[in-house]
Amino acid sequence: MNIIQPSELKARLAAGEPLSVIDVRENEEVAAGMIAGAKSIPLTEIHTRLHEIPKEGKVILVCRSGNRSGKAYAFLETQGFKNLKNMDGGMLAWDEL
Repeated sequence: MNIIQPSELKARLAAGEPLSVIDVRENEEVAAGMIAGAKSIPLTEIHTRLHEIPKEGKVILVCRSGNRSGKAYAFLETQGFKNLKNMDGGMLAWDEL
């Protein structure tokens, strides 16, 4: 599994790098705040919303702590997705920046 540190993601976003950030937390968690520009696709819906995730380009998966995004990563790999990264520590780590 490819990992990205929250600080690296923040720097890459600030530099304008084209990244697709997918937040797999549930809607009530996302309501408390998310990374600007991220797309909310709860883990429980990811299998029915695959068409919303780009197969080309870099996709960063985010959740609260890194566990659910790791599950999303494993599932997306089985569906042929490449260039995936899981944000280490999730939003808990992001909020500490």
